[in-house]
Amino acid sequence: MNGEGSTEQKNVEAPAPAAAPWKRWRAGPNRYGASEIAGAFGDLGTLIPFVVGYLTVLKLDPTGVLLGFGIAMLFAGLYYRTPVPVQPMKAIGATAITMNGATVTAGTVGAAALVTGVIWLVLGLTGAIRWITALAAKPVVRGIILGLGISFVITGVKDIVAQPLVGGIGLALTLLLLAGRIPVMFLLLLFGVAAGLVLEPKLLGELSRLRPGFALPQFGIGSLAWNDFTAATLLLALPQIPLTVGNAVIAVTAEHNRNFPERSVSERMIAVTTGMMNTVSAAIGGIPLCHGAGGLAGHLRFGARTGGATVILGAILIVLGLFFGGSVATIFQLFPKGVLGVIICFAGLELATAGRDMGTKEEAYTTILVAGFAIFHMGIAFLVGVALHFALQRRWVKI
Repeated sequence: MNGEGSTEQKNVEAPAPAAAPWKRWRAGPNRYGASEIAGAFGDLGTLIPFVVGYLTVLKLDPTGVLLGFGIAMLFAGLYYRTPVPVQPMKAIGATAITMNGATVTAGTVGAAALVTGVIWLVLGLTGAIRWITALAAKPVVRGIILGLGISFVITGVKDIVAQPLVGGIGLALTLLLLAGRIPVMFLLLLFGVAAGLVLEPKLLGELSRLRPGFALPQFGIGSLAWNDFTAATLLLALPQIPLTVGNAVIAVTAEHNRNFPERSVSERMIAVTTGMMNTVSAAIGGIPLCHGAGGLAGHLRFGARTGGATVILGAILIVLGLFFGGSVATIFQLFPKGVLGVIICFAGLELATAGRDMGTKEEAYTTILVAGFAIFHMGIAFLVGVALHFALQRRWVKI
């Protein structure tokens, strides 16, 4: 990882305009070796629970969901050439799964993906996202990243405690092998599959009956109704914006540029690609997607260093969607909550370390306060941080 200095300050406080698209291809080649394969699975802790929830609760078409993910990952890996992640939008996912069947339906989720895509394309293409992110000084960004990391650790620990034997063994395995030559993710996933079969023996029989069968997405924008868009905008898309600004634009840009200063990205680039992949996802029956700082940390923690990691995972999801769509929920059950908790926990630890450089006492106070709010609500954390930093700069308050 790269140290923090003047390059990071420039990227955080005064982000450069997005590079011309053709210049991104000069960022260096992707790699597809063992470390990239291992790092590809560093974000499964968030992907699997949300996908399973969408498929089992809302009965979304698995082919469309996985194909949307896969295409977005292929694009992100080939364009950015770094492990820029693709994740489900968490606020939308949690709301949709909780309110299933009543106000929120499969059509509402599709409409939310389209509305979200339009919002982020407008914010990115017009440059309006710069006005929003320009308010976030370094301590505010650091606080958002630190709070996000802590929230991942808390979630991961809860999942580990929920399955103490499986989670404890997975945690010990990861701690012992992280410094080794063998990518620990391989062993962790093998252990997860073995534990899953022990916990759910019936899965072995179900897996033995799996047969590939080609299928295309069954859902499209043309089947959406106006009431889908109304519910999608008010209940799903608009409440998601603050979380996306904090986690999936500001935090992921800062964390990316801290690790890859020679391949820096801007908030505007991230906003545009967020809009693009949601528009495509909506067209094929997928779910709302984003780039998340936690996903980036997960890919990095387990070995990814290029976009090859997301290309690999994207290709796997496309194959699963096209040929094993009806069996995806069964396949994902192979990975117990305790093992997914270990993956989430180490992604959070990787992310939280970015908050270690807190600077002056005033910056440290701002970072820690923002982190505390970020654990509970990213949008409120952003507003609190901006207000406090503004007040400190003008000496309206003293710490």
